[in-house]
Amino acid sequence: MTSTDASAEVNSETGTETSTRATAHHGTGSGARNSPFRHSETDRDAAPQFVLPLVVRIDKAAPPARTDALETAARAVLVLLSDERATAADGEWAQAVRDWQDARIRKVVRRARGAEWRRATGLPGITVTGRAPAATTAGDEDGDGDGDGPPPGAEVRVFPPVPLDGWPKELAKLQVSGTDLDDPEPPPAPDLTGPVLWLSPHVQMSAGKAMAQAGHGAQLAWWELDDAARAAWREAGFPLAVRTASAERWDELTTSGLPVVRDAGFTEIAPGSCTVVADHPALRRP
Repeated sequence: MTSTDASAEVNSETGTETSTRATAHHGTGSGARNSPFRHSETDRDAAPQFVLPLVVRIDKAAPPARTDALETAARAVLVLLSDERATAADGEWAQAVRDWQDARIRKVVRRARGAEWRRATGLPGITVTGRAPAATTAGDEDGDGDGDGPPPGAEVRVFPPVPLDGWPKELAKLQVSGTDLDDPEPPPAPDLTGPVLWLSPHVQMSAGKAMAQAGHGAQLAWWELDDAARAAWREAGFPLAVRTASAERWDELTTSGLPVVRDAGFTEIAPGSCTVVADHPALRRP
């Protein structure tokens, strides 16, 4: 089983949410061999610290559905990890991604709307969209959130890693503290033939923390996959679901050998709590 000790801390002044991967033990696939966590000799605390910024668009009148936001954030992490600008030796983001992975893996989720969102999208990065609304209401044909229709599809922009103390000014002032999201209706049962990021039924997480944890789960799965499985997932558009497991299912998942995210317990939940199990078909035992 791949497991990772993770910490999550919320800064009440800035509203940032940081999730930190500390250690992991990986399998034998080619992806796992290339995981930065194979290099135990690296002192991650001493290395310069970087964070992966994610900004979710949350319009005041019509925020996205919670599950859609979690799934979109997880896909955004995968899109960046697989982007040629991050993977090619001479890619413009490659050095930043390597520096980020050499230190503790931090993800920071912040919110934006209106002019804040427009400024954020002006920076180098990738915007990933979730499910489009089923319909728009009269007077809200442009989907700007002014009507009373269903939640808009989530929008998450992921940026190349930045130094812990070197955030672009357009992102530094954004906040996530005090913001949570709801599902207007219970999400449907996931397609079990595809990847599912299972959330623990035993812990409660804010939307920002859950987005970061889902991103951790997606990243663990990506590192465990071999090159062929990675390519297939990417070519399919990174389909995945994020769902909360039943208590019975959760016990099975955490002992199944699938990648598990564990929290160090600095905020919100108890130390050692398992938060996410990354259930990808290619990683399931026969």
